[in-house]
Formats: sequence, C-alpha cells, structure tokens
Amino acid sequence: MRTDAWFAGLAVIVLAVLLATALVAATGASDGTESASEWTPDVPDIHDVDEPTEPSVATLDGDQFNSVQAALDAAQPGDTVVLEGTFEEHVTVETEGVTIAAAERDGAVIDGGGEGTIVTIEAPNVTLEGVWIRDTGHERRGEHAGVFVNGTGATVTDVRLTDVSFGVWINGVSDVTVEGSMIAGREDVFPFTDRGNGIHLWDADDAVLRDNYITTVRDGIYYSWAEGVLTENNTMWEMRYGVHYMYSNDNRLEGNVAANNDVGFALMVSENITLVDNVAANNDGTSAHGILLKDVERSEIRGNAVVANGNGFYIYNAQQNRLVDNLVLENRVGVHATAGSSGGVVAGNSFIENDEQAFATTTAQIAWNDSDRGNYWSDASAVDLDGDGTSEIRHRPAGTVEQLVHDRPQAAVFAESPAFDAVRLAESSFPVVESAGLIDHHPLTEPPHDNWRDYYANHDH
Repeated sequence: MRTDAWFAGLAVIVLAVLLATALVAATGASDGTESASEWTPDVPDIHDVDEPTEPSVATLDGDQFNSVQAALDAAQPGDTVVLEGTFEEHVTVETEGVTIAAAERDGAVIDGGGEGTIVTIEAPNVTLEGVWIRDTGHERRGEHAGVFVNGTGATVTDVRLTDVSFGVWINGVSDVTVEGSMIAGREDVFPFTDRGNGIHLWDADDAVLRDNYITTVRDGIYYSWAEGVLTENNTMWEMRYGVHYMYSNDNRLEGNVAANNDVGFALMVSENITLVDNVAANNDGTSAHGILLKDVERSEIRGNAVVANGNGFYIYNAQQNRLVDNLVLENRVGVHATAGSSGGVVAGNSFIENDEQAFATTTAQIAWNDSDRGNYWSDASAVDLDGDGTSEIRHRPAGTVEQLVHDRPQAAVFAESPAFDAVRLAESSFPVVESAGLIDHHPLTEPPHDNWRDYYANHDH
C-alpha cells in the first residue's frame, strides 16, 4: 500500500513537471528586440573642459607668486594656496596641513609637460582640491603619477587628471581620501598593460575612495596589500580591470559600476571582502568576466547586478563565500565555478536569460541553496504546490546535459531534444538519479529582483 502511494505521488510530481515545461518563464522574457548589452552607465566626458583663461597666479595670505612651488615653500602648516591659470611645473608638498585649491573647479592647471610625476605629497594631512592636473611622464616602466601620495591623511577632492600614466598613487600611507575626482589615462597607449592605474594603492590602509570617474587606464582601482579600504560609488569604464585586488583583506566595495571593460571586478588572493550593490555590465573583452573571484575566501558577494558579460561570475578555487541576492542577467555563462570552489552559500540570486545559466567543473554534486530558499532560474520548470514561493521540484542548472554540451559544443544542437529533456527530467525529479554538477533543492518561483528589466534601457545610477 505504501509502495502504491509512493508511485502515485511520483506520478503527480512527474505530471506537474511536464505541465510546467509548457509554461512561459515567469520573467516575461525579452522579446528579442532589445538586449542588456545596449546598457551603458551615465558617465562624463572627462576631456570636455575649458582651458583656464585667468593669468597664472598662486595666492597665499594675499601674497601672489608666479609658481605653485614658490607659494608652497612660503606656506606654514594649515595655510591655503589658491591657484588660478596654468602652471607648467612639478610640485612637492612638504608642509603639514597645507591646502592647494583652485579658485574654482578646473580653474587652475598644473601641467607636467609629459615628464615625471606632477604633484608629490610628502607631508601629512595635505588637501588638494579642484585642480586640473595633466600630462605626466609616460615611459613604459615608469611610475609617473598625477598625484603621488607619501603623506598620511591626504585628501584629493574634485581633481581632474588627464593624460596621466597613474592617476593617484597612494604609497604605503594610511587614511587617504580620493573623492569626486575624474581620471583619464592615455587613449593612444596600447596594450592596456602599458598604461598605469587610475587609483593605485600599495600597502595603504583605511583609505576612502568615493564618487570618482575613471577611464582609459590599465586598471581603475588597484589594491596591493591594502586593508580597511572603503570604495563606494565609483564608475570605471573602457580599461582592463575596473577593480583589481591582490593580497588585500577586510575591504568593502559598495555601489560601484564597472562597465565595458575586459573584466569588471577582479578579486584575487584576498579574504573578508564585502562586495555589495555593485554593477558589472558588458565586460566582454579577452577574459570577459563580470566578477572574478580567484582564491577569495570568507567574503560576502551580495546584491550585485551582473549583466551582459561573458561570464557573469567566474569562480576559481574560492572557498567559504556567500554569493547571495545577486542579479545575473543575460551573460553568456551566468556562473562558471571551477578548481574546487566550495563551502559557501549560493541563494536568493536571479539567473535570468543567460545563454548558459551555470557551469561547474566538478566530480561531486554541489547544492546551490540555503536551508529554506534557493535561486530563481528563468529556464526552470517550477511547481509550487503549497504557495510558499519555492518549487517542490529541484532544479539542475548544471547537470549531465550541460556538462556534455560544455565539453562537446557540437552536442548543443540536441540540447532541446526530447532525449535530453528526459535526462533533465530524471535528474530533477528522481532522487535516485544523481550525477555530478550543480543542484538547487529549493528553486524560487519568482525572481527576487523586480528591477531586472531596467537593464534593457539606459538609466541613472
């Protein structure tokens, strides 16, 4: 009797699955006339600025100087040097607490003439505000920067840096703030690896990088041995890596946009990173990752929009991470996990209209769900009999069929065949049919992200 009941229950489940396969996905998918690959962030033209017309003068307590350096040499701690016009020189700041400010934003230029670093900050608590800095040295192996910071507690705010190798280099000092600034490298230098980075942190702790626009450099923001850094609301486009992490722990990135790069966010050999509410879109170059996690451990990857990249996420030997509540939309591969990445939580994500939702190189079966919720899969056959928002039918985003098609692309012509559908049905419906790959035991019936359609049109961030 118990056996009959078991078979009856199984028949109901199989019937429900077959009916569900005939349903249109709950997302109301795009009709094919538009694509998220057309989405772009709102960014300024960093080179669109008028040349200052005022005579070149540096003012300190009413005294006027014809060079920035002369005014700085006369300054006392806490003084402010106000600049107007264009100065062709290189400047070193050695007095604590000095402020160098343009009379109005972009109303003063310090031009390096294509040689060396332009502004070097050696003293603590220096502020550089509103100045346009341009044309550093460009030797391939040089480390020439628009602003080179050797002083603790420096603030670089509302500064425009153009035709620079490195924009702002923070060199072994703490508590530096770079905010509201625009950085553009040399568009005529190729490959990208011959350029410098927009903001370069080396052994720099407790920095704040906020509201900056960065383009045409090698990497937008580069971290090496940097800890306690807050990076928020920056926009990076047309470069190699928007963000590049190496050996940098306990940092937070929030609300940043990396678009139209080779890779959006490349996080490597680091731990305890919080990556929350960022956008990685249309990063489709040679590597083509929206977010790369390589040898990253114990990190929170939450609430990000990963849209129209080659790989939305590429996860390599990453352990004990939480990948939760992310929108993974219209990538060629939503998530590619390999090299033993395991031990974390993958839940609450929306996988929508990716060419291949997920792929894992594994000999084991890996569960992508939390204890009470999984993820939304736009191609899943979901059956919610009790109305709790999760399907009674488990989902195999990367099972036998997906492994076969990935390994043998010529098999893709059979991907929607009745035979392959039967394999998927068996893997999803019969617990006795187990194979290596990914499984979601509690797939969601509706996408948690109701804003996914926004990426089919330009919109503000």
